[in-house]
Amino acid sequence: MSSSLPTPTSQHTQDELKLPTYIYKLIPHTSPPPLPPTPLPTALPISPLDQSSGFIHLSTAPQVLGTLVHFFTSDPRVYVLRIPFARVQTNIKWEDPKGEVCGDRPGEGRFPHLYNGLKLGNDEVDEVVVWEREEEEEEEKNGRKGWEEVVKKAEEDGWLVY
Repeated sequence: MSSSLPTPTSQHTQDELKLPTYIYKLIPHTSPPPLPPTPLPTALPISPLDQSSGFIHLSTAPQVLGTLVHFFTSDPRVYVLRIPFARVQTNIKWEDPKGEVCGDRPGEGRFPHLYNGLKLGNDEVDEVVVWEREEEEEEEKNGRKGWEEVVKKAEEDGWLVY
């Protein structure tokens, strides 16, 4: 099921029902880094999941933590591409995540999927950062839960915004 607008869920506030300012692509640290040379190339390498799906999987700011937890649990770092929604809006479909890929993700609503011929590069992305989380031993000792602290800091810094 798809639509052109996000779907409200119990976790969404009225403010979040508006269209996002940014959407995000998370890339594992094992992929070729999408970092300088600057500018980014016209098209970055596409993940096997995106290739097989026929679209680019993206997340809104409130969905990023869930995506990290489901797909990047063992990664010590990820590359995060920030995409101004207005640049890709005409090629976005809001769709439910497929349970067979990552299991159920209740309360996260529909995800933005980019249908533009699998192109993601300098025309779409406005900034790339690297997020690193503490090693698991440190996390346990400090009582931190994986990616939560990293996401919280990005929100506080004003980089991860809806």
